[in-house]
Amino acid sequence: MAPDPDVATGPLDLAARVDEALAVQALAFGLSEEEIDIRRWIVLRHLTNPGARALGATTPDGRLVGFVYGMPNDRSHWWSTVVEPHLRADGADGWLDDSFVITELHVHPAHQARGIGRELITALTDGADEPRSILSAVDTESPARRLYRSLGYRDLARRVVFPSAPSPYAVMGAPLPLLRGGPGQARGGAEVN
Repeated sequence: MAPDPDVATGPLDLAARVDEALAVQALAFGLSEEEIDIRRWIVLRHLTNPGARALGATTPDGRLVGFVYGMPNDRSHWWSTVVEPHLRADGADGWLDDSFVITELHVHPAHQARGIGRELITALTDGADEPRSILSAVDTESPARRLYRSLGYRDLARRVVFPSAPSPYAVMGAPLPLLRGGPGQARGGAEVN
């Protein structure tokens, strides 16, 4: 799917626009005001990590309708310490090394299913120096999980419980660059013959 032509994807000063981004996340993910306040602190802390980068999707009038951010993974980060035992149990803990983690990817519900999420995640990971990417997603069959699978992500661990999260998560990983298009597409967008 081609991205929405009325939405531009590009670099995002996430620290300056954190409240706009969290408003998108709140709508897309159903967050309370208390959760937004906690996530604001987390996002701003993440952005201080070496290699942290963000992209945004904006309408012609400059309204933020989607964002993604991530960074090179570090086993000492909280997320890694939670998922590592689950990955180790499945023999996949090596994915925590030399990988780029997608920390958040959210698109405003009114702009979903238009290729914006795909454009954001592929553009962000195309700039990564690491050979692979990892992320976590709510462990249900959802449009987000289908998107990740179409990009080459596969389940590395399931039923991962994060403290204070109401639902279990799946940890997924993909080699970089991510797949483009659907079946029959190779990494980087070349057609498979």
